[in-house]
Amino acid sequence: MYEYAIAWEWLSFAVRWLHVITAIAWIGSSFYFIALDLGLVKRPGLPVGAYGEEWQVHGGGFYHIQKYLVAPASMPEHLTWFKWESYATWLSGFALLCVVYYGGADLFLIDRSVLDIAPWQAIGLSLGSLVLGWVLYDLLCKSPLGRNTWGLMVFLYLVLIAMAWGYTQIFTGRAAFLHLGAFTATIMSANVFMIIIPNQKIVVADLIAGRTPDPKYGVIAKQRSLHNNYLTLPVIFFMLSNHYPLAFATEFNWIIAALVFLMGVTIRHWFNTTHARNGEPTWTWLVTLLLFILIMWLSTVPKVLTGENEQAALSQRQQSFVDNAHFEAARDVVQSRCSMCHAAEPVWEGITRAPKDVKLETDGEIAAHAREIYLQAGRSHAMPPGNITEISAEERKMLVAWFETSVESR
Repeated sequence: MYEYAIAWEWLSFAVRWLHVITAIAWIGSSFYFIALDLGLVKRPGLPVGAYGEEWQVHGGGFYHIQKYLVAPASMPEHLTWFKWESYATWLSGFALLCVVYYGGADLFLIDRSVLDIAPWQAIGLSLGSLVLGWVLYDLLCKSPLGRNTWGLMVFLYLVLIAMAWGYTQIFTGRAAFLHLGAFTATIMSANVFMIIIPNQKIVVADLIAGRTPDPKYGVIAKQRSLHNNYLTLPVIFFMLSNHYPLAFATEFNWIIAALVFLMGVTIRHWFNTTHARNGEPTWTWLVTLLLFILIMWLSTVPKVLTGENEQAALSQRQQSFVDNAHFEAARDVVQSRCSMCHAAEPVWEGITRAPKDVKLETDGEIAAHAREIYLQAGRSHAMPPGNITEISAEERKMLVAWFETSVESR
């Protein structure tokens, strides 16, 4: 049974790697086309229907690109579609959500001091929120409010703040931030799958049939693309945040999330304005810096981290690790080799917060992180870093025996 933990860890690594690769492809192509679109220049002699053109140089060659707002007079022989980058990113991200957060719901998803629910209930709330997010967003875009692009974005920002607060009332701080990223990324990918690509297919079908395409489809797709543009950077922040407890595990984490969305707007505004050759609004970097300083202040002013508190009662799975005959010996190893850093008040010089907010001081905390201890300090030498606390080979074997016999006895 313990082989399952090793296989699951490698599965998590493989899916995470795939997700990063596809995300790079999607974000890279998205940012490129945004910069290209904003940099188009109107020049005399453009073909009928062409909005602008751009000359670029890369890889030893020159590229001459022209854009048609609606469509060219006839279909080209070859047409490249940019869609699978988005689809693969969302699918791999959802797979990673299943592997890490659904598969490890008791540890990563549920905080019983926040909301005492069963894993299936937490997973149901997670899935439901992603579906609800897209439905609500799509209805807002198609409502009269959707005709006012900036008014719609302000309203959507308020929705995202509400979701940030709501997630922190249901899940662990780590899972709340991850879900806020998944909530936003689902909207972005669904924009491509449900709106942008279908609209482009309608235009292509009209061209093939000899009909004049309706320009409204391009306008609608452009609005959704604009939303994706401003949401990309916050999504990246939330996906990386699980490594930084000062972001997700503090009292004001939902306010931090709200400010992150604003930083995404200020950063993208600078790039968008610069690519459009409308100047360089350097004030946006000052605003971004001030927002980030405010985030740092919000994370450090509260003295007590409030994410992922120890559960009042051990789960049956955790109890099996405590009841194991090797537990006392394993606990001695952890407390002598790990707890100087993994504590509410670390004593190791230079460390002010437990790494990744993992505390290993009580029986419950050690049992809750048994799998991570097994993989990082038993089966591998990842912990302690550089073996700085000089854990011995015999002690590592003890951690392995504790975990494996606990799993086999269940």
